[in-house]
Amino acid sequence: MSSHARAHSPAAARNSGPILEVLQTLLPQQGAALEIASGTGQHAACFAAALPGWTWQPTDAQPAGFASIAAWSADASARNVHAPLLLNVLSDRWPSTGPAFDAPFDLIYCANMLHIAPWACCAGLMQGAAHHLAPTGHLVTYGPYLEVNVPTSPGNLAFDASLRAQNPAWGIRALSDVARHAQHAGLRLVARHALPANNLLLVWQHGQ
Repeated sequence: MSSHARAHSPAAARNSGPILEVLQTLLPQQGAALEIASGTGQHAACFAAALPGWTWQPTDAQPAGFASIAAWSADASARNVHAPLLLNVLSDRWPSTGPAFDAPFDLIYCANMLHIAPWACCAGLMQGAAHHLAPTGHLVTYGPYLEVNVPTSPGNLAFDASLRAQNPAWGIRALSDVARHAQHAGLRLVARHALPANNLLLVWQHGQ
């Protein structure tokens, strides 16, 4: 796969290391991971290469990025990354086309999607994750959030305003609202990790 196919996200390049550090402390040596909204594929390649006992299934709602996902994984020699699949969290079945997933995942990972997707995608993510997550598995979400009694950084306030100017359906989500959708799906927040650039890595599991 030619490196020319690789799309590059500066943010993904910066945050891969801090996210990986948390994943390495959270995850066992082996497992199966499903990534939602894989984007450029930089996270899939980085994490799969560093977690050789894991299989990694990248997905995205836009097939235009599939060549980039495959290219990043090939360049990282991450042979434990499956071919990307089309998956829209609002679909009734995952993935959106082809055979449905027939085995649960030990990790479902979703970074930087909720603030650049319609709000209905939050419920879709939580419902789908609850259905496809193993009983002791983890849903990990990453990105900016608004929190009660936690001042929002000027950078995130400006980012939120720019998102809403681009699309009124976008915007940084309130963690309390996300948690309500998770609870409705049967998931609960079990860990909160503050990461650089005013982002949070959140860990969810089955249970009220």
